[in-house]
Amino acid sequence: MKNILVTGSNGQLGNEIRVLSGLYSDLNFIFTDVAELDICNLDAIEKFVESTDIYAIINCAAYTAVDKAESDVALCNKINCDAVANLGKVAEQKGAYIVHVSTDYVYSGVNHKPYVEIDPTAPVSVYGITKLAGEEALVDSCKNAVILRTSWLYSEFGNNFVKTMIRLGREKDSLGVIFDQVGTPTYAYDLAKAILDIITAGSFVPGIYNYSNEGVCSWYDFAIKIHEIAGVTGCDVRPLETSEYPTPATRPHYSVMNKKKIRDAYSIAIPHWENSLKVCIANLMKQEN
Repeated sequence: MKNILVTGSNGQLGNEIRVLSGLYSDLNFIFTDVAELDICNLDAIEKFVESTDIYAIINCAAYTAVDKAESDVALCNKINCDAVANLGKVAEQKGAYIVHVSTDYVYSGVNHKPYVEIDPTAPVSVYGITKLAGEEALVDSCKNAVILRTSWLYSEFGNNFVKTMIRLGREKDSLGVIFDQVGTPTYAYDLAKAILDIITAGSFVPGIYNYSNEGVCSWYDFAIKIHEIAGVTGCDVRPLETSEYPTPATRPHYSVMNKKKIRDAYSIAIPHWENSLKVCIANLMKQEN
């Protein structure tokens, strides 16, 4: 049995890994969140894994409150950078692999074609800056690291755009959604599957990889499709410009990512975002019934 340490396991991605974990009989998953393991404390991590033969670490933990991060810089940096460096050091000490989840926010958002991993990074928010710093810290601390940049994550778990749009669509007669920010939604289940495909691949190829679902849309297009699939009617969804909905943190206007590198390295099949959205909403509907 290979021991897999999962951090931040109470979030969307960690919960999807729980869902999938039963399919991997040769892996022993050790699910932790801050109550079980404070990854901001290097000594705590070392003590936690001291007697455990860790094969791989999957880091799902992150400070993801993008707007709050603008005024909470120290804590955001502690979780998104310092903690990642700690995990990298322990992985290196133990000879373990590590898969770390990063974000499309490391890109500036000024491109007009999908970002590839070697494109210059230029984050425009505290969240993006700290996530990029975490990537750099991990590369410096561990040679066997895979960094996955993902975007617009949603699932049946926790709070996310899909669940919010369904709720607001049922509650309100009209709704304004940003149409001039373009990217790709990612179903956390698909990302979890990709991570486990990497962990169980015949060979581990370290590096930085983009991963989202396939396809392109704006937040407005995403909201329209959510309502269509969920059968939400009677709510007029209006397109808004970013300038009409000011937020503390600046978002990338364009963060579509090219996934060729991860497909080539790990032979990962990546579903289109609309197909995955249908699966997620069908599961949400089952929970309601």
